[in-house]
Amino acid sequence: MGIAESQGRLQDRRPVSVIDIGSNSIRLVIYEGVARSPSVLFNEKMLAGLGKSIVTTGELDPEGVTRAVEEFRRFRALSEQAGAESLHVLATAAAREAKNGPDFIHRAEDILGTNIRVLSGREEAKYSAFGIMSGFHKPNGIVGDLGGGSLELVEVDGYDMGDGITLPLGGLRLKEMAKNSVARAGRIARDELARAPWMNDGAGRPFYCVGGTWRNLGRLHMLETGYPLEVMHHYEMDIEQSLDFLKRVAGGVDRFAGISHISKNRRTLLPYGAAVLQEIIKASNPSKIIFSALGVREGYLYSLLEEEDRRRDPLLSAAQELAVLRARSVTHARELAEWSGPALKALGIEETEEEARYRQAACLLADIGWRAHPEYRGTQSLNIIAHGSFIGIDHPGRAFIALANLFRHEGLFNDALSPQMRQLATPRYVERARILGGLLRVVYLLTASMPGIIPKLTWEKRDDGTTVLLIPRSHEALMGERPVGRMAHLAKVTGLKLALDVAKE
Repeated sequence: MGIAESQGRLQDRRPVSVIDIGSNSIRLVIYEGVARSPSVLFNEKMLAGLGKSIVTTGELDPEGVTRAVEEFRRFRALSEQAGAESLHVLATAAAREAKNGPDFIHRAEDILGTNIRVLSGREEAKYSAFGIMSGFHKPNGIVGDLGGGSLELVEVDGYDMGDGITLPLGGLRLKEMAKNSVARAGRIARDELARAPWMNDGAGRPFYCVGGTWRNLGRLHMLETGYPLEVMHHYEMDIEQSLDFLKRVAGGVDRFAGISHISKNRRTLLPYGAAVLQEIIKASNPSKIIFSALGVREGYLYSLLEEEDRRRDPLLSAAQELAVLRARSVTHARELAEWSGPALKALGIEETEEEARYRQAACLLADIGWRAHPEYRGTQSLNIIAHGSFIGIDHPGRAFIALANLFRHEGLFNDALSPQMRQLATPRYVERARILGGLLRVVYLLTASMPGIIPKLTWEKRDDGTTVLLIPRSHEALMGERPVGRMAHLAKVTGLKLALDVAKE
């Protein structure tokens, strides 16, 4: 079966490849297409360490250059094998600063068969900011992208960004500058950060961490605290919690129980990443630390979108795409997402903007588990949602969406269901998930999971205080014991007088 026949992919997408040549790592990512919420078809990296001796020699590491050049042949072949219609190559700090950088770039261009874009420090900061705009819904704070050679800092506020600055604080460079002293590295970071006095504007706002060293710091913190969800994107550390952790990491990582889960090549840079983050916290006093799985590559991809597409909600875009791929009817899913807002309002439930987004996503994803065995539809739906590569959503929001779909399949009154997701969700989210799940359980029995009925379902408040869901007279045959029974369950969960009836015409 060829690609065109495969139903596991969106048929309007054309693969695109991006290679990011960093000072420490080089990565190829082949995306399904240029989209608001891009999906990864293939992902491979190598730790070349191009910039590990640049401070003392002024040149790219010879061994790293040799290994990188050899790997570029494979990366090009992989891109062609995946059917990518274009290959974009970006190079950052080490390649732009090394004396032998131009020669390396020319050799790489000959092998890859395309021009390489060597980013300036300001461009690197811009694409890092774009990466955060791509991965978060209306982000507002300071972005820090810590690579092997440099640290880019830039302020973001929704769809706007500052000019940004690049500082020589990448892990490999800083380790060399500090002569392997983490304490000296902290002092260097403090002095360099003084060149960005606008960091004060980060007070009381999140600091977004981009880059492999910081992601591994976040992973180590997850392992240290026994966090129940191994999804790095939008993982958060509160400031008080992070200060002690970063201090211990700066003192050495060998005693951490979870260090075996971090690659040996990354471990040596963790103390330096911790030292830089400590100084950033002192300089900007952020409200919390948020880790991003998206960075320069995704930011570059985001820059290729039309302005209208950039402003689309990344979570709802991804949820709708998954509904196209896995639901019995994406039209039914869209109807449910639109109808459920007024339905909750009819039940006296008000929503914040975030709650409305998450509720719509839960509805779009409500039928993705239908092919599973009936006993496991809820569990499968929960696992897909909890562990999916969704962006534009925090971890409590993931838990809410996952729980709503678990309740939709498994029932409303089993408090032993998914303690991990309950741990992540706030009590308010758990209650909302149960109510939404109860509403879905009623509606699916009236629609047979097919479109056309949901827009015709209306609500009526009667004089005796009962809130009634009305089925149109033309579809009165849909009334029955099971939907009536499920409405009773929803009434029990909400504490309201609810009923199901046929509309009078």
